[in-house]
Amino acid sequence: MSSYVIRFSVWQRIEHACVGLLFLVLAVTGLSQEFFPMHWAEWMILDFRDAIMMTRYYLRLSDEQPRFDRFDYRQKWEYWGMLIGSLVMIGTGFMLYFPVETTRFLPGQLIPAALIAHGREGLLAFLVIIIWHFFNAHFSPEAFPFDSSIFTGKISRERMEKEHALEYERMLAESEEEPEAPPSEGTAPPG
Repeated sequence: MSSYVIRFSVWQRIEHACVGLLFLVLAVTGLSQEFFPMHWAEWMILDFRDAIMMTRYYLRLSDEQPRFDRFDYRQKWEYWGMLIGSLVMIGTGFMLYFPVETTRFLPGQLIPAALIAHGREGLLAFLVIIIWHFFNAHFSPEAFPFDSSIFTGKISRERMEKEHALEYERMLAESEEEPEAPPSEGTAPPG
């Protein structure tokens, strides 16, 4: 005799996954529209639009590649995931390092929960770095075989114009606005 029973059918599980996904999409897009005057909401809507445009571009459903500013949606998601994940790791790490002190203020059941959250967040961070970050920084068609810009500070004009068009245009406009610098000391004027 089996040690478990099937409680939900395949269709019920699929339905639950679809409802969960739909809830997440509606919550993110609805809250973003409700609070649109706030910077975070505008940023979130523009990130999702960029992600949809990029997916269409990769699937060759569109010839139009989204125009990114300094950071694209992938880099923003990675940054916020790292920030939130770090807070989870720090919080649960302190709870695990100081369990007696933690249980003076919080219920003792949080210690095993912190252990699980800490381990799962560590695994998630590892997988994100190995799969998401390494692909985008080293194996994606735009960066292959290696994106050295984070180490050298330099990126080719061609890549800058293609991958960060809005930032590139802003840089060009700013450089045209700046007056020409006078010759530095010790340099003879031309002529």
